[in-house]
Amino acid sequence: MNILIIHCHPNPNSFNAALTERAVETLRAVGSNVVVSDLYAQDFDPVEHERHYRHRIDHDNFAPLNEQRNAYKTGTLPADVAREIDRLIWADLVILQFPLWWHAQPAMLKGWFDRVFVSGGLYTSSMRYDRGYFRGKRAICSVTSGAPEQAFGPCGRGGDIHALMWPIQYSLHYMGFDVVAPMLSSGVQGHGYSYQPADCLSAYLEGLLSKWSRRLIGVMDEQPLRFPVWSDWDSLGRAVSAIASQSVSAPKTRT
Repeated sequence: MNILIIHCHPNPNSFNAALTERAVETLRAVGSNVVVSDLYAQDFDPVEHERHYRHRIDHDNFAPLNEQRNAYKTGTLPADVAREIDRLIWADLVILQFPLWWHAQPAMLKGWFDRVFVSGGLYTSSMRYDRGYFRGKRAICSVTSGAPEQAFGPCGRGGDIHALMWPIQYSLHYMGFDVVAPMLSSGVQGHGYSYQPADCLSAYLEGLLSKWSRRLIGVMDEQPLRFPVWSDWDSLGRAVSAIASQSVSAPKTRT
């Protein structure tokens, strides 16, 4: 199996880095091929900008989606974007590893979505959702947070984790991926601060790493999250079935 890890954290000594390292070790140990796109180490530019396009179709007005479509069609995509697309096409499973910052993914990872999921190439008006380019492939988000797990329930202090994760997971669904429930490693803080007592912290963090390893071994067998698909909407995109009018449902996962 081919696995791509999109790693997004500026500190190579972070717990996010430890989770990525553990994923690489676990997956290679069972015979999988693993590639890591370390966005900070690669100095990935998250800002979609006219400077990325050498052969513009309109030099007076920068319309990003038009330029993406033209670059894909003419084989002139920016090298960093083309590299990421090649890796996505190669992968059977995509893991997104990132911290929860301001109730969402870091800006660099959002910019990766903006630039890499190119219009006219990886999605069109009809090539989306269950008809998406990456249908048959699987994706999972592994997310760290400073607040304890108990704070991420409905109306919790940290916010409902399903609501917080919905935009990024829905975007993955939009691109055709089967998305499984996220892995939340909570109570992880930098600068020596943690919700765990100091003498328990190392054991707590190792427990999170072990939980992640166990999750990875069976991740391809997990039931994906349920999202609405084309048959759930009318011609205007309005819900015509129960699943389309409900929030995404999260199946239970192994621990």
